[in-house]
Amino acid sequence: MSGPSAGQTASVSPFKQPKAVFAVAFACVVSFMGIGLVDPILPAISEDLDASPSQVTLLFTSYLVVTAVAMLITGWVSSRIGAKRTLVVGLVVIVIFSALAGASGSINGIVGFRAGWGVGNALFIATSLAVIVASASGGFSGAIILYETALGLGIAVGPLLGGLLGDVSWRGPFFGVSALMAIALIATLILVEPLPTPARKTSLADPLRALRHRGLLTLSLTALCYNWAFFTVLGYAPFPMGLSAIRLGLVFTGWGILVAFFSVFGAPWLQRRLGLARTLYANLALFAVVILVIAIWTTHVAVLVTAVIVAGVFIGINNTVTTQAVMTVAPVERPVASAAYGFVRFIGGGLAPYAAGKLVEATNIHVPFYLGAGTLLLGIAILATAHQLLNETERAQRGEQAAAQGRPAERQPDPAR
Repeated sequence: MSGPSAGQTASVSPFKQPKAVFAVAFACVVSFMGIGLVDPILPAISEDLDASPSQVTLLFTSYLVVTAVAMLITGWVSSRIGAKRTLVVGLVVIVIFSALAGASGSINGIVGFRAGWGVGNALFIATSLAVIVASASGGFSGAIILYETALGLGIAVGPLLGGLLGDVSWRGPFFGVSALMAIALIATLILVEPLPTPARKTSLADPLRALRHRGLLTLSLTALCYNWAFFTVLGYAPFPMGLSAIRLGLVFTGWGILVAFFSVFGAPWLQRRLGLARTLYANLALFAVVILVIAIWTTHVAVLVTAVIVAGVFIGINNTVTTQAVMTVAPVERPVASAAYGFVRFIGGGLAPYAAGKLVEATNIHVPFYLGAGTLLLGIAILATAHQLLNETERAQRGEQAAAQGRPAERQPDPAR
């Protein structure tokens, strides 16, 4: 086989990008820090504000449920004011509401300001993915890897920052995110060029209409089940650990490092070896085993900490593989697909921590994690209903990768057969 012709590259690094892409990626890192940021300070907030664990988990629920619902308006907004302005609005909202959360003196106030933070987060997350895909060099897959790298780094750094600042005061992490997001806002204003507004204005109903497509709906529902398990661990596991803020930060930093590593390196390698369908099935099944270990040995701190850190492997793989599949399978514009997918999956992530708190109050500390393992098995069952679509999606991905590298798509055997 002859080598690539002039002007073609055998492979393009996802990390060789224009400055504007890195500006948005940095803002993504800080935005995703907001997910794990509060983990190390949940027990401290509970103690200082005399709030029950189920009340404190509302910091996740208000943030993620509002993020989910607000996802439905992101396309409507960005198709009218442009992607850059939508990013800026989202960043401004995050800066304001994260600072207000830090200044609040009650659990209800923090929960409310986290909800406002969720609106900005939705505007930013859905639009940032579309901007990175549109602006990045190296093709669609490289853009997704870069995006998931930002997600992984944010998830890794968030708990560490939360632990370090939370060891001084639980207010510190909120003010820290506000300051970092202000820096990201300035970088976005300076480095990101305005993208052309779409010829067709997106309607508010477009993301819901997109869910009529079987592939997008199936992957979104699978992601809802997966996110239920994910955020049960993220939102409730800190309570039975009984560790200080800094130690909790270190635990979830180890977890986040594995998320980042397997998002960037593990997921592409596994998909090449096993194929899309087998990678997803195996990953969800092994994640269920880890959650089951957490459910059985919840009160054994060493086992709990180890299992939580190991869970980062499966979260990282799932994030990259599923996001790529969603963006490929959806027969709609990618911002609309991102909004529809985000709406469904964040509903699961938002409800799970609060449900965990209520289940513990009504039963015992083990039940939420048994439920989390069960939702992963349900996700596998849902995914199996669209097995053929997964094979078609993988073939489409190979075609996009070949086009990005300037070579004809290769006819490869279906790895699922």
